Amino acid sequence: MEKVAIEISKDVYERLKSELTEEQIVEINSYKDFIGKKVFLRTVTYHLVGEVTKQVGQFLFLKNTSWVADSGRFMQSIADGKLDEVEPIGDWFVNINAIVDGGIWKHTLALKQS
Repeated sequence: MEKVAIEISKDVYERLKSELTEEQIVEINSYKDFIGKKVFLRTVTYHLVGEVTKQVGQFLFLKNTSWVADSGRFMQSIADGKLDEVEPIGDWFVNINAIVDGGIWKHTLALKQS
């Protein structure tokens, strides 16, 4: 399928932007912007989901954190929040330097082992 770019005026962009909910628009300019947000993080050796509560030096502190042993089909896990195998671990620090990639988690956090 061919991708098509659509140009819109700044006025239309601002109107559409104002109609979206705050949850749909997330501007991230630093790690501190993740505070209060639920995230899915992939590190060099494991995956985590949790809510970022603060940054302490080179660490993000997450609450209601789960280690994701198996995300299942990745696109599906991101789209619908279904994770195949999770281990809740509670409060957790993750080293920012170990983060490979990640994003906002728009789903309920996995608080039960599955």
